[in-house]
Amino acid sequence: MNIKRIVRHLTMTHWQVNQTFTRQVLSTIEQAIKHSEAAHVGELRFVVEGALDGMPLFTGQSARGRAIDVFSQLRMWDTEYNNGVLIYLLYADRDVEIIADRGIHSKVHSREWAKICHQMETAFSQGDYEGGVVRGIEAVTASLAEHFPSAGASRNELSDKPVML
Repeated sequence: MNIKRIVRHLTMTHWQVNQTFTRQVLSTIEQAIKHSEAAHVGELRFVVEGALDGMPLFTGQSARGRAIDVFSQLRMWDTEYNNGVLIYLLYADRDVEIIADRGIHSKVHSREWAKICHQMETAFSQGDYEGGVVRGIEAVTASLAEHFPSAGASRNELSDKPVML
């Protein structure tokens, strides 16, 4: 049990997250996702969660484990081509995880996602959340456009709006 982590999560407030992810920042992220999806057939979502609470926190759930839960809760696996990609930020830990559905995971190696996550976490450690997320979306876009280029007009199966948990 990591006491420092538990305290960090229990003292995290929605106000702190909202100070970082203002309406303007969320709008910029939404536009970046819309722009991204024009270049590939993937379905991209960004989720920021302030902190874990309850059993997940006290049992030491990792950001990756939580990201997988969120991927499922948002039904990102329920796209026609199994092409959902989640960028998940657990704000209290400044930990980023990228979860890709099986249609994408078979082509883009997890090392590539880990590199993008690390770049985003580095930007966050410098206080650049907006830029870190937008550059992360751009990096994901480059990978998806390489392996899953846009086939013209495709339908948008998942919302582009960032999710705040």
